[in-house]
Amino acid sequence: MANNKTILEQANAAVTAGDNEGFLQYCTDDTQWTFVGDQTLHGKEAVRQYMAKAYIEPPQFMVEQLIAEGDFVTAIGKISMKDEAGTMIHYDYCDVWRFRDGKMAELKAFVIEA
Repeated sequence: MANNKTILEQANAAVTAGDNEGFLQYCTDDTQWTFVGDQTLHGKEAVRQYMAKAYIEPPQFMVEQLIAEGDFVTAIGKISMKDEAGTMIHYDYCDVWRFRDGKMAELKAFVIEA
């Protein structure tokens, strides 16, 4: 069985390739995403709707650190994605993922415009 770090890398590769459904197969049905200071998404369908809106074009990731401990994987890096006007916006991020039974059950994301 793949370790949590590998699962996250595979899931991110799917997003970068524009395969949102491929990414979602790595999430639990009750996955919860909290964008600190912004919004919380409850469940896979809410994440699907968010991705359809936010990832009009696949985001570009640069992971600088991937730290795994127990059920958690923390990813630190940079992400660039287009806003609704088509302007590329660059962010620094820290994602803390909690895994359950080999799937991504919870995300706490700290995202700051660079």
